[in-house]
Amino acid sequence: MPNRVLIVPDKFKGTLTAHAAAQAIAEGWRESRPNDALELLPMSDGGDGFGEVMSALISAEPRIVQTCDAAHRPHQAKWWSDPKSDTAIIESANVIGLALLPPRKHHPFEMDTAGLGAVVTAADLAGARRLVLGIGGSATNDGGFGLARALGWSFLDKAGRAIERWVSLDSLEQIDPPKAWVSLPEIRVAVDVQNPLLGPIGASRIYGPQKGLRPDDMPRAENCLERLAEICARDLRLAPASSPGDGAAGGLGFGLRCFLKGHLESGFELFAHYARLQKRIESAQLVITGEGAIDDSTLMGKGVGEIAKLCHRKNVPCLGLAGTLGGDLRDSRSAEPFHYVQGITPTLTDADGAKREAALWLRRLAAEAARCWPTG
Repeated sequence: MPNRVLIVPDKFKGTLTAHAAAQAIAEGWRESRPNDALELLPMSDGGDGFGEVMSALISAEPRIVQTCDAAHRPHQAKWWSDPKSDTAIIESANVIGLALLPPRKHHPFEMDTAGLGAVVTAADLAGARRLVLGIGGSATNDGGFGLARALGWSFLDKAGRAIERWVSLDSLEQIDPPKAWVSLPEIRVAVDVQNPLLGPIGASRIYGPQKGLRPDDMPRAENCLERLAEICARDLRLAPASSPGDGAAGGLGFGLRCFLKGHLESGFELFAHYARLQKRIESAQLVITGEGAIDDSTLMGKGVGEIAKLCHRKNVPCLGLAGTLGGDLRDSRSAEPFHYVQGITPTLTDADGAKREAALWLRRLAAEAARCWPTG
């Protein structure tokens, strides 16, 4: 008897977009079970690919704006507009993403979020009343300083001089709001991590190293963000910078909450809301999800893990397909709440080869999983 199968993968980082992963899984599954009814639903929890995923859910159309990347190089950035619902979608990784830059060429002290300002302004001028912004995958660590300056906020030192680089925020004494405010009344910010702005699990110490911060950079980076938080709390009467998600995207979560009154929420929950995910899962007989690596951290808030948990609550089996399996999953295909997990690299020991032909190997993995799945 044919099954109704929901295919809802995240991206396979560095190799496949969520859309490409969904297509590869579907092709492989059809090779072994051509009669099953497949529904493809690529997912994102706020990082790379967020714009394409969310725009497909609300039928938003792409727009292009001239701006700059995190290193202030000229850059044409894409955003998405749905005039019917007055909604704009922005993916920060598409503007200030780490993947847009040559590896290790630009130091985080030289980079900021200014490029997002032109994109937010374009959405505002286009008449958007609601902004949905995914902020994973950034190259920055500026607490939203660059974005705020681009939107007209002033940051001054004790002598009243303008601070032009976020790495000088340790001398911040005063923040003045812009004369003309962005008029977007609703800003929903999709965060893919729950870290606070400061401290041992804050933006700089946890995510700074992958962006190029060295150990001897940490004190200065932390001092600058700490001073920014102090003056924001004093001048803007903002709650302390300890809210979950404030540390997302190098503190951009904090900056959006502070300077644009954005509401931070789980990127997965936001996706699930727009996708009506719970209803789709309830109508399926099998759910297939996946990402580049499924390991012990997958169940700590990542989208793929959240899908598995939701399936478990609804008594719908969930298969997890990955490039690699890590942690306790390396030697076991069974891992609750997943019905079963399987990785490419235990089958193909050449990890580099798997990355080069990721779609091919994911398709083969899905075909094998389909052959093993019981009929009826």
